[in-house]
Amino acid sequence: MRVLLTAFLLAISTISVAHPLRLSLCEVEYVPKKQLLTVNLKLFLTDVNEAITFDPYSKELAFCEPNEADNANTLLMKYVNQFFYVKANNKKISLKIKSKKLSGEGENTALWIYFELEQHDPLKSLEIKNAVFTDLFFDQNNIVYVHAKGESKSLMFTKKTPVHQLRF
Repeated sequence: MRVLLTAFLLAISTISVAHPLRLSLCEVEYVPKKQLLTVNLKLFLTDVNEAITFDPYSKELAFCEPNEADNANTLLMKYVNQFFYVKANNKKISLKIKSKKLSGEGENTALWIYFELEQHDPLKSLEIKNAVFTDLFFDQNNIVYVHAKGESKSLMFTKKTPVHQLRF
C-alpha cells in the first residue's frame, strides 16, 4: 500500500513539474486619443505547439526564431481565431498580428502576440471570447485585463464561461 501511495504522489509531482499552471493572460486597452484598441495575448509556447502541431516540444514552427516556418503565423491565427475574439460596439474585430515575441525559458517560455486595432467610434461595449486551450485542457484558465475609459477590470475565462461582455 505504501509503495502504491508513493508511486501516486511521484506521478502527481511529475505532472505538476511538467506544466504546473494552465493559464493564459491577455490585456485589452482602449486608447481614445489614438482611436486605438490594443490586445496583448500571452500564451505558453508548449501549449501553442500542443494546439497546432500536437507536440508541446515541437520545433517545427519555431516562433520568433530565425528559422520560423513560413506558415507559422497563418497556423497560429487559424487557432487563435477559432477560440479568441474581441467585439467592439457589437462588431467583431479582425485580428492581425502586429508583432510577437518570446520571453522566459524552458517550460515557462511564453509567446506574446500583439494586435493593434483602429477604433474610430467611441467605445460603448466590448465582448471578449477567450477559450484558448480549453479544447485541450480541462483546467485551463484565461485571465483578461481590460483598461478602458479610466476603468480597469480583470475577467476570468474558463471552459464553462468563455465569453464576457462589458458596457461603458
